[in-house]
Amino acid sequence: MSTEHWPQLSLPDVSDRAQREWRWDIDRPAQLTAARTALRDDVSGGAMPAGAQPDDVDRLLLAFEELASNGLRHSGHPIVVTVTGCSSGWLIDVSDARPDQPPVPAVDRDPSLGGLGLYLIARLAAAHGWVVAGVRKHVWACIVPVTV
Repeated sequence: MSTEHWPQLSLPDVSDRAQREWRWDIDRPAQLTAARTALRDDVSGGAMPAGAQPDDVDRLLLAFEELASNGLRHSGHPIVVTVTGCSSGWLIDVSDARPDQPPVPAVDRDPSLGGLGLYLIARLAAAHGWVVAGVRKHVWACIVPVTV
């Protein structure tokens, strides 16, 4: 990943939807917490791709929380968070009304001040990027089960 920007890439094709899709309009942190809890309950209750393990769900939830909280913190409200389950994993898509403001990872910042979420997501994800579609910016990450 570039130290300045996430790659500007189109959203991946998820036409192989094998599971379900979740969607939330979020404009405050309490809604994010409720959405994360609902996602955890649904995915842990059986909405997992083949071969997924509890550790994969933890990675999904961490990436979900980081992307969505970045959207709340740095963009126009509300954000729209969509998680699409497909045969290979999950696509997390956070869209906002600030297409003029790309995601920018923190550079040379003291880690105690935060700003490491985009780096963390890039490490957790099989693919990640952002794109402007219409009047909205979409910041996305693909989380796939780790094969042992």
